Amino acid sequence: MSSSYAFSNPEGMYFVTFSTVEWVDTLSRRIYKDIIVDSMNYCIHEKGLLIHGWVIMTNHVHMIISRDGSFSFGEIMRDFKKHTSNKIIKEIEANPQESRKRWMLWLFKSAGEKNSRNTNFQFWQQDNHPEELFSNKFMDQKLNYIHMNPVRAGIVEEPHHYLYSSARDYADIPGLVKISFIE
Repeated sequence: MSSSYAFSNPEGMYFVTFSTVEWVDTLSRRIYKDIIVDSMNYCIHEKGLLIHGWVIMTNHVHMIISRDGSFSFGEIMRDFKKHTSNKIIKEIEANPQESRKRWMLWLFKSAGEKNSRNTNFQFWQQDNHPEELFSNKFMDQKLNYIHMNPVRAGIVEEPHHYLYSSARDYADIPGLVKISFIE
């Protein structure tokens, strides 16, 4: 992958996207999205992650992030994805209401077996596709893109109506994740 998709500036602000393997709509259930929210908040409090914007869709997550601490972007993202992957897989295994359990576990196991970096399952695709936000115009564009995702997907009519997004915070409605506002 080209260097334009790398965390090359440790002091930068980045737009990141990460997706489930095969774009499986695993994150359509609230219980799985809540695992991601909890992990975001953990990384904010324990790893110095600053989240300026975010949305959790059914098969991918977008965030605008920077950092304030000793952990690198790579370390934060690695730990975040590993933790959420393990917890979501365990929750799928334990969820008696999960109608797609066998299919999803088979898919995540098959992907894990093809990747030497994994021991068992692979939930997230490998890359984060980080793009450094180098101007206010680019930041605003990406924040708007994040907040409009649920509207474009037909989930809500207004961005701030979607619970799993920072659009609520930007509309002065308390959200689920502590936001570091873009000024």
